[in-house]
Amino acid sequence: MLEGIVRDSIGKKASKSLKRDGYLIANIYAKGLKNINAAFKTNDFIKAVRSKNTLPFEVKVGDSTYKVVVQEYQKHPVTNALTHVDLRVVDDNVVSKYLVPVYTTGIAKGLKNKGVLVQSKRRLAVKCAGKDLPDSFTLDVTELDLGDFILVRDIPVKDGVSIIMDGSVAVVGVTSAK
Repeated sequence: MLEGIVRDSIGKKASKSLKRDGYLIANIYAKGLKNINAAFKTNDFIKAVRSKNTLPFEVKVGDSTYKVVVQEYQKHPVTNALTHVDLRVVDDNVVSKYLVPVYTTGIAKGLKNKGVLVQSKRRLAVKCAGKDLPDSFTLDVTELDLGDFILVRDIPVKDGVSIIMDGSVAVVGVTSAK
């Protein structure tokens, strides 16, 4: 489990000092919960996020433990180092909006016909209770030929989960190379 500290001071000077010491600034929030200003060791946070096998993961800040998902993150424009992360608390019984990653499997037919596989959406916005939250959407692209696309409405979802995007939006497809 990832452990962090509660930030007492949220000013610019205190944040810079924590970043210099190798900490990642984080905000933890949820509906009906007071925002928590926290900090995690940057390397520990990256290891925890890469090694997790479900979308929500647990963090311990102070005396409390929270089940969270990464809602948004910011990187330094030059060094590409992680500088800030927003974590949303997952409540099993509360319906909320989440961003779920999209992965592809297989090799598309259209690639043999000089096509290019284009994934236009890396994450999809879904609305569901925390207990129904899918870990990811995995799309099989082996049957896609030139000009074929997988749309949002073509993605199967389980009961209690709804994708809150227009159904005609292309998620992944094969286009001709120029």
